[in-house]
Amino acid sequence: MVRANYFAGDDSLQDILQTKLHPTFHAFAKDQLQSFGNLVANEIDERARQTDREGEPKLVKYNKYGDDQSIVWVNEGYKQTVKETYETGIVGYLHKEIPELGQKGNYIYSFAQGYVLSQSEPGFYCPVTLTMATSYLLDHYANEEVKERFLPHVIATGDTELYEGATFLTERQGGSDVGANEVKAIKEGEHYRLFGEKYFASNAGMAGVAMVLARIEGAPSGSKGLTLFAVPWKNTDGSLNGIKIRRLKDKLGVRAVPSGEVEFEGALGYIVGDSSSGLKYMLEALNLSRICNTIASLGIMRRAYNESYAYAEKRTAFGNKLNEFPMIQDSLGRMRAKLEIELYTTFDLIEQYDRVVSGEASKEEAILNRLFIALLKKETAEQAIHFAYEAIEMHGGNGYIEDFVTPRLLRDAQVLTVWEGTANILALELIRLVNKFSVHHLFVQTMEQRLQKCEESNLKSTVHEKLQQISESLEIFANLQEDIQTFEAKALAKEMVRLYESVVAIEIADKPHIGLLSTIYIEETWQLRKLGDAMRTCEWFKGIN
Repeated sequence: MVRANYFAGDDSLQDILQTKLHPTFHAFAKDQLQSFGNLVANEIDERARQTDREGEPKLVKYNKYGDDQSIVWVNEGYKQTVKETYETGIVGYLHKEIPELGQKGNYIYSFAQGYVLSQSEPGFYCPVTLTMATSYLLDHYANEEVKERFLPHVIATGDTELYEGATFLTERQGGSDVGANEVKAIKEGEHYRLFGEKYFASNAGMAGVAMVLARIEGAPSGSKGLTLFAVPWKNTDGSLNGIKIRRLKDKLGVRAVPSGEVEFEGALGYIVGDSSSGLKYMLEALNLSRICNTIASLGIMRRAYNESYAYAEKRTAFGNKLNEFPMIQDSLGRMRAKLEIELYTTFDLIEQYDRVVSGEASKEEAILNRLFIALLKKETAEQAIHFAYEAIEMHGGNGYIEDFVTPRLLRDAQVLTVWEGTANILALELIRLVNKFSVHHLFVQTMEQRLQKCEESNLKSTVHEKLQQISESLEIFANLQEDIQTFEAKALAKEMVRLYESVVAIEIADKPHIGLLSTIYIEETWQLRKLGDAMRTCEWFKGIN
């Protein structure tokens, strides 16, 4: 039996890597992803199924003497997935040299790995995300003492003991209003002791070190009074570092990751960076996590499409295979067009993000990148749910049965609209960027410049016309009162991300494996089809078979 491979059959991902990576790096990445794609599609996929159905994390609160030990049990298959994934350098090679190359990796390669992983285990990609965020914060802002103690373990690739990371922000009374946080930090010698609780603490019990926002005694109220701390889960003697897990959350999906309520009872913490910039640092990590969320969404979208395509190819109804019916071909064509264009657009954003993190980007590029991150996080999360729904419908009754992967795709996808900022929070980011940085001008100018470089076509004319309409809307939006802006922001964000993706669709239209997909995407996005003119997807479908 031929083994599945989530990298080998992905023409778009392979093209993206070949286009954006140096030839030597590309050869290495291609070889590594070939192996990882095989592993994810087979062993890791089976472990993910078992974890979801019968092996989810469990809190072992007390030992046999009644002492609080707050241990989180995970199954052996999950442990193996943890080991194999981090040893690929998905986190580590962002911060240290790849031995075979003598250079660091980059986010293009790391997110390619994450995209492959998320097709089987988007739940586990959450701890990977948290570890990426932790390593980012330690590497960029920790002093040498703190960095030397924790960073080598957080970026371990099998060369030393692994400390997974975590970022603990949310408290019961605040939620997204982080400025309302109450966890306090009391000075003790050179460091601090933390007291209080965090209400949504993902990777609780698995993280070796957590990045925690707390308020030093005497600090001002609100977000400006928050300091970032590195808090080890255990002391050097192996005992708990004043941390207890109250309970694990019983979640709808992403059951692989233990999410809990954590209490700090004098946990030793080490200040990271400037004590008055804690939220600023954490928001930088949040933007990184939002890209990870986007990648997880795309992974679910790819898996949902692949499952739909395979089922339509196999299933017979009314004397024909499902994929011989025009309505099925149309559904698959629209899914494929959205998926491919969104994938290219996301890696367009990631290439820019690499420049931002390395300090090569201009201030304007960095601001625009924040906008793109917010737009695509929102759009891909919503599309992941839609794709999972489409996959269930393609399977009919079977799609609702847990023997198939489709129910898990829907359950796992639902959290992606919540993690790292809901649509409302992302809409507020758009408002902030418009009012503070006039990002709408940067957006229109950038899209205009990119369109000008494209060959003339009917598609280009259509997208240019839409750009002019959105430009006018953005000017009106920028002059509205802020409460009215909150009412309009989500709809406008939708139009902006469609425009961004449409520009990318035109830029890649000449790629052989894209072909008609750019046309399908633009016609579908801007509702250009006329009644009776829905056969372009069927034409595309016949062309690939």
